[in-house]
Amino acid sequence: MELTKSLQAAMAQDLSEKELLRMEVEQLKREVTTPRAPISRTGKEIKEYVEAQAERDPLLRGVPEDRNPFKEKGGCLLS
Repeated sequence: MELTKSLQAAMAQDLSEKELLRMEVEQLKREVTTPRAPISRTGKEIKEYVEAQAERDPLLRGVPEDRNPFKEKGGCLLS
């Protein structure tokens, strides 16, 4: 079970230096086994994905008024 960073930080205050170093070594062992890919390949893949999804991106295209859940339902008059 992985702990959140804040919980780990709170727990780290109660641990000895040896225990902290052991935790760090365990984390580094997990990270070294993480598969990695060169940015020259992953950057290209990300760019292609973003361009392919651009047509459906509401931040780029906007939301049609009839499907906008945040559209104001009515006006407000001050007198």
